[in-house]
Amino acid sequence: MEKQIFKILIVAFSFTFFIGCNPKSKKEEKKDTYVIDNYTKKEVDITMRDGVKLHTTIYSPKNKSTTFPILMQRTPYSSAPYGEGKMKTKISPNVHLMKEGNIVVYQDVRGRWMSEGVYDNMRAYIPNKKENQSDEVSDTYDTIDWLVKNVENNNGNVGTWGISYPGHYATISAIDAHPALKAVSPQACIGDFFFDDFHHNGAFLLSYFRAIPLFGTYKDTPTDSAWYSLPEMKTQDQYQFFLDKGPLKNLNKYFQYDKLDVKTAENKDRIDDFFWKEIIEHPNYDSVWQSKGIIQHMDKVPSSVATMIVGGFFDAEDLYGPLETYKGIEKNGKENYNTLVFGPWDHGKWASSAVRNDVGNYYFGDSISLKFQKEIETKFFNHFLKGKGDKNSGLPEAYVFDSGKKEWKSYDAWPPKNTVKQDWFLSENQELTAAKKSTSEIKFISDLKRPVPYSEDIKTVFTPRKYMTDDQRFAARRPDVLVFETDILTEDFTLAGDILAKLKVATTGTDADWIVKVVDVHPSDAAENNDKMQDHLKMSNYHLMVRSEVMRGRFRNSFEHPEPFTPNKKTDVNIKLQDVFHTFKKGHKVQIQVQSTWFPLIDLNPQTYVDNIYKADEKDFKTQTHTVFTDSSIEFSVLK
Repeated sequence: MEKQIFKILIVAFSFTFFIGCNPKSKKEEKKDTYVIDNYTKKEVDITMRDGVKLHTTIYSPKNKSTTFPILMQRTPYSSAPYGEGKMKTKISPNVHLMKEGNIVVYQDVRGRWMSEGVYDNMRAYIPNKKENQSDEVSDTYDTIDWLVKNVENNNGNVGTWGISYPGHYATISAIDAHPALKAVSPQACIGDFFFDDFHHNGAFLLSYFRAIPLFGTYKDTPTDSAWYSLPEMKTQDQYQFFLDKGPLKNLNKYFQYDKLDVKTAENKDRIDDFFWKEIIEHPNYDSVWQSKGIIQHMDKVPSSVATMIVGGFFDAEDLYGPLETYKGIEKNGKENYNTLVFGPWDHGKWASSAVRNDVGNYYFGDSISLKFQKEIETKFFNHFLKGKGDKNSGLPEAYVFDSGKKEWKSYDAWPPKNTVKQDWFLSENQELTAAKKSTSEIKFISDLKRPVPYSEDIKTVFTPRKYMTDDQRFAARRPDVLVFETDILTEDFTLAGDILAKLKVATTGTDADWIVKVVDVHPSDAAENNDKMQDHLKMSNYHLMVRSEVMRGRFRNSFEHPEPFTPNKKTDVNIKLQDVFHTFKKGHKVQIQVQSTWFPLIDLNPQTYVDNIYKADEKDFKTQTHTVFTDSSIEFSVLK
């Protein structure tokens, strides 16, 4: 069972090298001996300033004729395999950096796997630390300090990287950085758990339910085997499962959160989980969540550290984090070398060795990830760790993939300087218009017994990804999803930057969620270019979801201080949709969908205001009628 859980963890989150590559047979894996032929492995426990020892695995080139930089990844997902003679088959961010030669280091962070201490999910940064005070920043600093002083044949330069949670630890490394740290690449990096992964704008991502024990099961001693377990849903239909469960508080039975820090749960079907307790006891963006966010500390990244932020435009897990990390460094570090790479990827797919690049049903082309690894990622680390290390790296400020034209573009700023803000209005007769017409009301019933699904697939997933490019026709044809679209475009229309939905709404209730989706409606004669698409779909009239986001209505004015709606009162609700780079090609249409449920991607809003939705009762959940006014608009960043 432990092996099964560990496998789920690695596959589902894409946090290790070469996620997304085609699986190999056991026979083929045995043939891959490059690492064992060319590297030696050493496992050490490095003592932090407060005495806690962190387990660290060091892969050093057997070639001793020259010195090498150190490439380090700190991870909560295990630096396994453990033990003498047991080695990874792939190391480094990519195969080029592996074969060129680098000292590659993996470390279990505090409280995880073979490291000592107690884990704190998104441990808060402590500024102005007193002597022997520790956080992830100091743990990283102390580790680097030990490595450059004790690892043979290192050239004194250190780089860090990681995808998702390891990407967060890469960001951490850049804060109050050690002088030896020269290059940092946070990739799909978590920025704030109120906006990444488990929440979006305050709405709980119910689809992440099974992942919670990965981060909240207590451990205080080193272990080389999984100490957590995952909730058993015992169904292949997650929509019906969560619908039948009802209010969120009914999920408490899966967690022994009220008896924390016990070695073994009294009931084998219940999980000892402090993260679940943290979620349900802190429904608002209070001091707990604020302290764990890292974006507000980007002013502490020194100019001596070069950064390359990497993300995927179709990343369901961590889209907020990398975009806000880049923007935070850019805002606060005017002298910093800070670049952005965003491609047509889901979570971590840029580390894949696969030639084919698609997300779900949508095909973007071949060799996109391979090109990034060879021409961008490798060049970045080599320049700052082996080369001159100046700002003349030969790489663009922003290297971004137009997901409509399916081509890479380079810019000297992001968003590009030649963008303008344009408002498009949600007009009557399902029209999306460049000019505001008369103001009227469009009503729909939000029935909590029949919430709008986020996917038409019948499935149970660990964390969802495919839906980010799903065909949205299934939603567009529901009466509780409002649709607004342009005429057929007579010329290309390119969005480059963020999107702001400026809704004007009302509800018969006192609370509601609002979901906005930006959709590229393909022409009826679109070429069928994807033989791996689900059988029931065609590219003809494909409704590609380009961007989507939810706003929990109670947080419309403040994430810290929620407030109810006044029934039937016209109210402003603004929703920031994360950046896109997408050309709606001539012959296509731009479509906006507006809805109030998105299930079970997010939990159900009772549509009746309660202080804490995690503690709401069945009686609080009520069907309501919502209104969208036609002076609502979508503010696009349009490339000129």
